[in-house]
Amino acid sequence: MTTPETIPPDTAGEISLSSRVGSWLSRHYLGLINTLLAIYLFLPLLAPVLMKTGQTGSADAIYRFYRPYCHQLAFRSFFFFGEQLAYPRELAGIDGLITYEEASGFDGEDLAAAAAFRGNEQMGYKTALCQRDLAIYASLLLFGLIFAFSKRKIKPLPWFAWLLLALGPMGLDGASQLISQMDLPSLQWFAMRESTPFLRVLTGAMFGWFSGWFGLPSIEEVINEKKPPGGQV
Repeated sequence: MTTPETIPPDTAGEISLSSRVGSWLSRHYLGLINTLLAIYLFLPLLAPVLMKTGQTGSADAIYRFYRPYCHQLAFRSFFFFGEQLAYPRELAGIDGLITYEEASGFDGEDLAAAAAFRGNEQMGYKTALCQRDLAIYASLLLFGLIFAFSKRKIKPLPWFAWLLLALGPMGLDGASQLISQMDLPSLQWFAMRESTPFLRVLTGAMFGWFSGWFGLPSIEEVINEKKPPGGQV
């Protein structure tokens, strides 16, 4: 058994600091996660505002920061300050909307151009995260806020329900889109399709919400299991 007398003097301070950090995180982890999610969600929405107001250098920094984490394809992103909120590819077959090809003049198959294109005065300017990613992080944040208001009393979603409700719809939508657009002779029978903004938002929101429901209460249970009698960490 380790007692204060047996702890080497040069490590006592480290143990005390580690204990204090662990105690702080156990009490404030949810607020920290929600704050980081809010910042991570806010900046991609700020980018088109900065573009519109002529602060292109700041906007460029945001687009570049998020580029490794999102494809940023213009035809799968939202646009602010333009004629439409979204410009889907012609392949999506959505009536009543100007297509990405018509609005931008780019070929819908040119993915590099679609990723680099940030918009213009007529179309507006795209967000730095795509439609599905925005829905994921927004619903994660929403669940995190509800979990906080519930005083962290919500029980975790079972893992099999998470697989079915979170991964299932998004995987089906994304995988069927990807497979249908692969130029492989064995897949010629598979009808080519492009997901719609509605489906991207719906499946992304489901993934974020149910992932939050599975993850955050699970973290809370682990923390509670590690608390000694009396509730102090």
